Amino acid sequence: MDEQALIDSARKGDARAFNQLVLLYQGLAYNVAFRILNNPDAASDATQDAFLKAYKAMRKFRGGSFKAWLLRIVTNACYDQLRKKQRRPTSSLDDLPVEADHSIYLHDPAEKPDEYVERQELGLTIQAGISTLPVEQRTVLVLSDVQGLSYMEIAEVMDISLGTVKSRLSRGRARLRDYLVEQRELLPAKYRLRDE
Repeated sequence: MDEQALIDSARKGDARAFNQLVLLYQGLAYNVAFRILNNPDAASDATQDAFLKAYKAMRKFRGGSFKAWLLRIVTNACYDQLRKKQRRPTSSLDDLPVEADHSIYLHDPAEKPDEYVERQELGLTIQAGISTLPVEQRTVLVLSDVQGLSYMEIAEVMDISLGTVKSRLSRGRARLRDYLVEQRELLPAKYRLRDE
């Protein structure tokens, strides 16, 4: 069954069709949530909340880009998580460091161990930089540069103007670049900017 048929069936209340849509989009939804929240548990919660909200609102979906509609729900769930965290900041003794590369399935067996370590170091440093951005800039940057959405899709997901998308992305990239320049000792040697 193609995606549009699944969407049509899910809009009519077919739970199996909606489950197929979940399977299609769960990786994307989690990845966006993880990049915005920088916490695997919070990202899982936000993703689960988003799919529950999407299921309940499926009959209200009026067409257009299902991906953009779903990602709007995901980003809103992330914002809810961030607001909740601000209201009730907590620290857990169970919060042990976890490997930031949450997608172990992307490991290339031909990759040399030193290349793997470099990729991990680079990923950790970039994610740390993304985490320093204000949430609006972080969200636009993740949707554009990590997920590859177009400016129009981002505007639709975030319900903002195209100009706002461009300005937030420009500011976010500039702040991330500045962060990476400040942290250049943490970057693998081949990714460091050279002094002229």
